Amino acid sequence: MTVHLSILLALPAAGGALGALAGGRAARWWGLAGSLLALAYAIVALVRFHAGDGQQFMTDDMWISAIGVHWKLAIDGLNLGLVVLSTGIFSACTLWATSHDWDNPGLFYFWLGLAHSSVLGALLAQDLLVFVIFFDLMLVPFLFLAGIWSPTPRADRIRAILKLFVYTLVGSLLMLAAAIATAVLNARGGNAISFAFSDLSGTALSKGSQEWIFLFFAAAFLIKMPAFPFHGWMPDGYVNMPMPVVAVFSAVLSKVAAYGFLQIALPLFPQGSQHFQMLLLLIGLASILYGSAMAFTTTNTRLVLGYSSMAQLGFIVLGIFSLDARGAQGALLQAFNHGLVVAPAFFLVALAAARSGGSEDLRDMGGIAFRAPLMATVFLIVALANLAMPGTSNFAGEFLILLGVFKAKIAIALIASVGVVLASAYSLRLLIRAMHNRVGPKVASHEISLRDGLVAVPLVLAIVAIALYPQFALHRSEPAVDGSLSTLPVAVAEAGR
Repeated sequence: MTVHLSILLALPAAGGALGALAGGRAARWWGLAGSLLALAYAIVALVRFHAGDGQQFMTDDMWISAIGVHWKLAIDGLNLGLVVLSTGIFSACTLWATSHDWDNPGLFYFWLGLAHSSVLGALLAQDLLVFVIFFDLMLVPFLFLAGIWSPTPRADRIRAILKLFVYTLVGSLLMLAAAIATAVLNARGGNAISFAFSDLSGTALSKGSQEWIFLFFAAAFLIKMPAFPFHGWMPDGYVNMPMPVVAVFSAVLSKVAAYGFLQIALPLFPQGSQHFQMLLLLIGLASILYGSAMAFTTTNTRLVLGYSSMAQLGFIVLGIFSLDARGAQGALLQAFNHGLVVAPAFFLVALAAARSGGSEDLRDMGGIAFRAPLMATVFLIVALANLAMPGTSNFAGEFLILLGVFKAKIAIALIASVGVVLASAYSLRLLIRAMHNRVGPKVASHEISLRDGLVAVPLVLAIVAIALYPQFALHRSEPAVDGSLSTLPVAVAEAGR
């Protein structure tokens, strides 16, 4: 079977479009079919991928010849795991969404399918302008999904959408300006204008140009993650999205931003990356400490997971900007692991809320484990993975990150290690308050259904599999990570080995 990445990219949007045309109950099955076919296609690519062979399954056609824009897609060690993660999480969350009755379901599954295709487009793109287009496009469906199907009052959802739109618009405009400047400055030396990564890599942009262009890209990526202090949109955004939508948003979209640092910022702007290394390390450290503190103090379960995600993304930023091969590999592994953990965490929180009279407040939960031991067991596995317990999937990623940061900046690494302890505090607090302690005033304890198991169990099995054999992911990503760091100044590149 030949892997055509344009087909992989188009499948979810096509399923959503067919669902919109079919309408009614048929819409959910068309939307689910598009996601599952994309997942099957991604698994075929995973099986056929050969580690160390560079970019594979490439599509490269001239799209807009006047400005050198290529329709160029490929899979390498940097995006392989994230493509599989994205298709898996979107499929699980689409299946989860089919258990709800949505107003105008055709439109709902169309936007969900378009979001899926847009994320895949950003991950697969090997042309800078195509990446920018998909990076911006993938936000648009979430504005509609939050604005139309949010469970909160209209005034609250409008405020959340405006915040999300303004923050990301600023980042998008900065990224667009930086992308155009990169291609134009590269063409000044007599080269034909081109946005393809392969034509831009190794170009001799001046140190000053690299620095301001890097800052523009970094701002866009940090807003999308979000990282402290660019997270102002996150609390309202997370609270005002439907639960399956916020699960996929947290699990997938932030990872595209982390991937952008490895695929674009470090290889194309190595001097800028080195110059602002300490700034990014401090932002990552602040995200860990602030996110952990907020996750421990809030009682809104969505925000517990939202702030814990900020802390985990802080670790990912640390790993990337350790500028060390081990730290960067740990960051890429942790991006995959966090997406794999946070999606079922949102799902389990939603199940707990449904058994607590609809309340998503920790104070209204508790006492479920006694009558729903299977649900409690699944929740325990997810919580232990979230706190990076040795033997879980997150442990290997955080260990490699801290190893890389210890070699680069030992003081930053020592302070960041506090985040590991704080993760234990907020993860165990969430588990104990949601599953154990006293029974909440409106709690109805009953076991998860077969449909619930179809959503949660495959994700939990994947968590266990990666925990047992993280080398499966590390072996496939190692050559690409080394390539991402290879353009850095010699002193930094050697320090990472």
